[in-house]
Amino acid sequence: MSFETFLSRASVNYDRKVREPDERLPGTQHVVGFLQGSSVFVALIVIWQIAVSVFSPPAYLLPAPASVWHDIWDPALRWPMSIGITLQEILGGFALSAVAGIALGMAISSARAFERTVLPFLVAFNILPKVAIAPLLLIYLGYGIFPNIVIAAMIGFFPVVINTATGLSAIDQDWIDLARSLGAPKWKMFLRLRIPHALPHIVSGLKVSSTLVVVGAVIGEFIASQGGLGNVEISTQVTLNTALAFASLFWLSVIGLALYCAIDVVAKLSMPWAREAIE
Repeated sequence: MSFETFLSRASVNYDRKVREPDERLPGTQHVVGFLQGSSVFVALIVIWQIAVSVFSPPAYLLPAPASVWHDIWDPALRWPMSIGITLQEILGGFALSAVAGIALGMAISSARAFERTVLPFLVAFNILPKVAIAPLLLIYLGYGIFPNIVIAAMIGFFPVVINTATGLSAIDQDWIDLARSLGAPKWKMFLRLRIPHALPHIVSGLKVSSTLVVVGAVIGEFIASQGGLGNVEISTQVTLNTALAFASLFWLSVIGLALYCAIDVVAKLSMPWAREAIE
């Protein structure tokens, strides 16, 4: 039996397993999951409203949920412009962190010498507070969106590196021995065995990165920016408009959740054989 024949038969078995009918009602699991996930948000909003009604704190300390909701949809605040700037930084930082992280993870898993020399540097670099590095990037790269993209990528790339290297290295040695016995070359084992095995790990790293790049983009906007949701947060410190700060946090959360969910949906649709590992 050749290596290609073995993989074809294994793929057929996977397809049969994936296409087995699900006894649960269609959509029930998604509805239950949505209700469970949203219950925490609903509970927090209820507690928030009760606290405002009972203690009546000043609006600059704790605004009412209704005030925040009004600012979220207030057209005079020009949310689309601020959201668009921050969204560009987040998506750009995520794309850069994904490409750089996967490439470095592949290099680390492929060469022990590269791992021993580069990985300690990456760990030390990841430990450095990015808030301290951000002013240097502004000196080197100037102002605008691109420095914030770089800051976001620097914060978000490390989980992708580690998860990629772990996934590529964690494959069972028996599979490698079997592929060698069937005469498979190294490049084919890498493409047909190691990468499919590592995909769930890579997806997990991308999910973590999708939340970190939001933090990185806002840090860049805090340091120096003339637009974006982080800039809105900075402006509220002067005006003490706490409701506007909460509204900005709402839109940041929406962007982060949307990116996270998009990665999860794409991964489950493109890798049905690893759905349990992704979940």
